[in-house]
Amino acid sequence: MPASIGSARKTALAAAALGTLLLLGCSGGQDRLAELEFTGASMGTTWNVRLPGPPAGLDAETLRAELGKLLAGIEQSMSTWIPDSDLSRFNASPSTDWVMTSSELCVAIEDAQAISRQTMGAFDVTVGPLVNLWGFGPGEESMRPPEALRIEEIMQSVGFTRLDADCDLPALRKDVPGLYVDLSAYAKGYAVDRAAELLAGQGIANYLVEIGGEVRLGGVNAKNGPWRIAIERPVSTGRVVQAIVSLTDAALATSGDYRNYFEFEGRRYSHTVDPRTGYPVTHDAASVTIIADRAAYADAMATALFVLGPADGLRFAEQRDIAAYFLVRAGDSIEARSSTRFASSGYLQ
Repeated sequence: MPASIGSARKTALAAAALGTLLLLGCSGGQDRLAELEFTGASMGTTWNVRLPGPPAGLDAETLRAELGKLLAGIEQSMSTWIPDSDLSRFNASPSTDWVMTSSELCVAIEDAQAISRQTMGAFDVTVGPLVNLWGFGPGEESMRPPEALRIEEIMQSVGFTRLDADCDLPALRKDVPGLYVDLSAYAKGYAVDRAAELLAGQGIANYLVEIGGEVRLGGVNAKNGPWRIAIERPVSTGRVVQAIVSLTDAALATSGDYRNYFEFEGRRYSHTVDPRTGYPVTHDAASVTIIADRAAYADAMATALFVLGPADGLRFAEQRDIAAYFLVRAGDSIEARSSTRFASSGYLQ
């Protein structure tokens, strides 16, 4: 069978809200809170901030500028698309000595590394070269698997244990010259958290911050109730709601493969590559949604549990008391599986 590209192959902007649909439309009425909304572009996607019932005297234009400056600074630090970003400079260096970097980048990588250790490498910020090799990176799309020998070669420069961070300096170090760091499964969540902290620091209690589908929520929505977020049904034919969760003072992120894959000789290859094997995951999970206190943690953990799959991923979530919601392919249907923390927290509406 000839190769075929996934029916909705992901681009930077098409990835903007994989798995989550923000239920922001509310009918008008006397009880509705006044609401500010800011939007923009960052990290190859869009960002959205909503502030129901903002504090009296809030300077909206100044706040908008501060949010834009914050996000631009994070992008300049962590982007692999900006040639002179802190991360790009580190990636370009062949040195295996300590490389001085920004404190922000170092702390982010140190946090990401902690999640890698927790998940025994299921989450790994050095997996980027493998993702590129399989044709899911920024380069030319591939419609066939790479040679096994080439995968083995790339694996010699992949692995979170080959990356060190010393944030007292602050500096990063590679154990092998070819190691390459990509924070695409962490940086958007990190930026959401930083934006939420900026808002809270200005006395703003009610907010929604969303960047590329990663979400953090505070207080109440414009109808003075919990925020309602829809989890998308993992189908490539359109956007359909699978479930609705009710949240406040929480973060949510989803990882899935139903919009980014290719098929070759009757086999489906997901864009999610297992850093431990060098090959795309082969289980039946279509998406994983994580609810947590921090968006960066939810972002990274959703990726990790998707790599682990519905059996090992749910087992890990139970052991760590993580609120996880798996959508799993069961023939022609989709089956929902929840961790105890998710099922018992009353999120589903």
